[in-house]
Amino acid sequence: MKLRVRFEKHGKVRFTSHRDVARIWERAIRRAQLPVAYSEGFNPRVKVSFGLALSTGHESDAEYLDIELDPERADAVDLDTLPERLTEQLPVGITATAVAPVDRRSLSLQQAVTSCTWRIDVADVDVETAAGAVARALAADTLVVPRERKGKQVTDDLRPLVLSLDVEGPMEDGVRLTAELGTQPRAVRPSELLAALDPPLAERRVHRISQWTTTDDDQRSEPLPRRASSSASVGAT
Repeated sequence: MKLRVRFEKHGKVRFTSHRDVARIWERAIRRAQLPVAYSEGFNPRVKVSFGLALSTGHESDAEYLDIELDPERADAVDLDTLPERLTEQLPVGITATAVAPVDRRSLSLQQAVTSCTWRIDVADVDVETAAGAVARALAADTLVVPRERKGKQVTDDLRPLVLSLDVEGPMEDGVRLTAELGTQPRAVRPSELLAALDPPLAERRVHRISQWTTTDDDQRSEPLPRRASSSASVGAT
């Protein structure tokens, strides 16, 4: 029996690393007395799996984790109150916004998410310059960036994974962009996109707005909507 949790990460807690956020969630799950399942072995761990890592310093409206429940005690979980119970055990800035059961046979979050929508604030640039850089990127056949893989420098073409890129408008001392970036076979980071532009742009603040999954008939949806109804029975999964 598996639950999917959607949560936000805002404010100063954005400087907490992905690994530390995982530890925070494990503690919150224990303190909320959720009947989570544990792995076997000498050092059993809670069965919790996270979606795509969020870079340190970035904020998000749409982060996810899956929690495996102990099937013998799962029916006692009140899903309607669970987001609030979890939020009470989390630090300021991390807020659980929805919980719902998912099929245990469903793809992992790492496999299921095919793209992310980002809001990217860039510094020290005007709208005209940013618009020119965006136009050139969208018109380009390739956007090649260096990456390190298994200790070796390689080059990757980001262009097929830049699904959309727009100038949203000016802001103080900079410009706001919105972008949808693919995640398969490897996610494009906003910093990589900015470095590949001509001219390269400097990241100020980055916010993940949405993560998307895509069905076989090209219909897309979020892994779990914000404030999703959680009235379904856990036992149904």
